Amino acid sequence: MKKSLSIFIAILLIASLSLVACGSANDNANMAEEVANNMADEAENTVEEVVEDAVEEVMVPDPVTMVIGYTQSITGKYETSSGRQVRGFNLWMDAVNSAGGIELSDGTVVTFDVASYDDESNGDRVQELYTRLAAEDDADLLISPYSSGLTASASVIAEQYGKVMLTTGAASDANYLQGFTQVFQIYTPASRYLTGAVDLLMEVAPDVSKVAFVYENSKFSTDVVTAAQAYAEGLGYEIVLFEGYDPATTDFGPFINKIEESGAEAILGGGHFQDGSTFARQLKEKGTGIGLVTLLVAPPEPDFADLGDAAVGIVGPSQWEPLAAFSPDFGPTGDEFVAAYTGAYDGEEPSYHSAGGYAAGLVLESAIRDADSTDPAAIKAALDAMDLTIFYGDIRFDTSAEAHGLQIGHSMIYIQWQDDGSGLGKQVVWPLNGATAETLYPIP
Repeated sequence: MKKSLSIFIAILLIASLSLVACGSANDNANMAEEVANNMADEAENTVEEVVEDAVEEVMVPDPVTMVIGYTQSITGKYETSSGRQVRGFNLWMDAVNSAGGIELSDGTVVTFDVASYDDESNGDRVQELYTRLAAEDDADLLISPYSSGLTASASVIAEQYGKVMLTTGAASDANYLQGFTQVFQIYTPASRYLTGAVDLLMEVAPDVSKVAFVYENSKFSTDVVTAAQAYAEGLGYEIVLFEGYDPATTDFGPFINKIEESGAEAILGGGHFQDGSTFARQLKEKGTGIGLVTLLVAPPEPDFADLGDAAVGIVGPSQWEPLAAFSPDFGPTGDEFVAAYTGAYDGEEPSYHSAGGYAAGLVLESAIRDADSTDPAAIKAALDAMDLTIFYGDIRFDTSAEAHGLQIGHSMIYIQWQDDGSGLGKQVVWPLNGATAETLYPIP
């Protein structure tokens, strides 16, 4: 740059001398001086622009790619729900990356990549793989596997390696009562999963007094029904049967016989998609005449409609439904999410598992934007301070030492499969202020 400037000044001098030689001494001298001054100013401006450009080029930060690690149950009992969760999360990531990433105030552009493995729906496999994600893949952030049991295994690793982990697909309260500080729950906790179903029963059938709980012996299901049992007893219900079944159960005949013998008028329970679907089908085949049946996880899944008449009247708690209309202060509306999801996945209707996966991405994005940083400690602080409404509902975390990361903002809704003559469809039946149809009671 100095050499170029010297040449430029020499040219100025030559030009000035030439003007002096060609005109009258005074006029030419004045003209030469004016030209020289103008050209000197231009030279100074040129130098300043070059310096500014060079400084700006040096100060632009390099883009950052954050690696998000998770496992998916590509095989095993959680395949359906886990697959939807991951498709929802990947849809969020693709949307952010396609839009150019997240730009921080210092100009840093943040995009995302994933490291993922098949956990085979196995807890031991989860511990092994999350250790690999944290220690070998050096994932910046983590998303939990699907199910409370698998998430419990992953949470220990996240805490051990100091990795912030969003848990979606994991409702058990117990996971957030272990003193963990890095784990943040997206779902409504299990302790509030079925309490609304008890309220619904009281509303539509105030004369009913006998309730049976039949549930999968899994961490999630046990937490849910234990809390619901206490809630129902507090309202005066008689619990005539409280019995768990093995997760691999395919024959519910013995349990249905016990339900009939107990004199139960309503059933609450279930576990996950496969067992819940089988239980509902066999209840229909047995013709029990139970007035209201509320099952976990399975009913909100679109594939539950494959049961046909056996689906009619079955109620299920849902973390989210396309019919639910929230006014988000960040991210897409519910309709926009549904349109994007169905467009990306060949018309597949999103379930609440799909929405939960996308919601986890939105929560991470919001935390990074609020933190204005990719520093894990800053992101964690932003999550602790979060009070957010997205298409999925309200998001807020408990920050107490006793229950850090427990979801305290989000609430359940309850759907029921009904046939209005034009085909099977889900309707929101609780809470009443969000209902799209009256509850079908008793089940036909």
